[in-house]
Amino acid sequence: MDAVNVLLDALRTSVGPQAIVFALAGVGLNLQFGYAGLLNFGQVAFMLAGAYGASMTVDAGGPLWLGIVLGMLAALVIAMLFGLPALRLRADYLAIVTISVGEIIRLVVRSSTFEPITNGVFGYRDFAGWFYDINPIPGGRYGFGGFTFSERRLWVIVVGWGLVAVASLLVFWLMRSPWGRVLEGVREDEDAVRSMGKNVFMYKLQALAIGGVMAAVAGSLRAMDTEAVRPDFFFTIITFTIYAAVILGGAGTILGPALGAMALWFVVSFSEGILRLGIDSGVVEFLSLEDLAAIRFMIVGLVLILLVVFRPQGLLGRREAGLIDD
Repeated sequence: MDAVNVLLDALRTSVGPQAIVFALAGVGLNLQFGYAGLLNFGQVAFMLAGAYGASMTVDAGGPLWLGIVLGMLAALVIAMLFGLPALRLRADYLAIVTISVGEIIRLVVRSSTFEPITNGVFGYRDFAGWFYDINPIPGGRYGFGGFTFSERRLWVIVVGWGLVAVASLLVFWLMRSPWGRVLEGVREDEDAVRSMGKNVFMYKLQALAIGGVMAAVAGSLRAMDTEAVRPDFFFTIITFTIYAAVILGGAGTILGPALGAMALWFVVSFSEGILRLGIDSGVVEFLSLEDLAAIRFMIVGLVLILLVVFRPQGLLGRREAGLIDD
């Protein structure tokens, strides 16, 4: 593998399903955190709801589209169950509660008590047949040079980026409506918004629910791409990685989560490829292949530190307003 192949692999990763899933979940988190100011560290719980809604429905004999809808409804239920008591808390208290809720849901799903319903630690496999059956793209590989995708992967990419575009347009419309302007006011000074007679709690709950549904769709898309769902796919670190994408792209911007997810996975893939190339060639003798998984995220952490120091508003944000330069 040479540097050109490493670059092409990184580019494929930056527009591939993994980046798409984090972009879509990031759009929802951006609505909650970037616009409403909610420190929600339980976004992965909504992704779990979407993934299990799809897989469990198919396993029970239902259609995949119904499972996706049920996953979205499950995300709404989760938002209500922990949002009603937790959204009255502020800042770090809310963060602690949401981390706990995400981990509790994962442990419940993998527990032996609920194994007859959730399949425990084994989860579900091979349930996305309908999604690939409706793929209109003929068999083969598409792209140019080393930048190519199979028809299955390209179908996931087309559908995924389409969903990211729809979600981003929805946020664009919401944030330019009176509802969105109130939500931004909640982020800046919720006491001032409350003094104007607005129900701050309901605005927070609505933002949590809408962002959670977007994350549920992202979880369903991930499940369809991998055709495998297990509870241990949904650790809290997933939420932190989504935060990294949102901050990298620019919190409180429309296109920030998508650009941030693409940049994040480009850096992860490119750094791993370069390090692997260095190890194989003997240039980097003090590292082994087993070190790559940890080191690539250390590099991402360094990139984020530099970003916070030199451009805290992210790639697309404006220092004075936190909005995209329109």
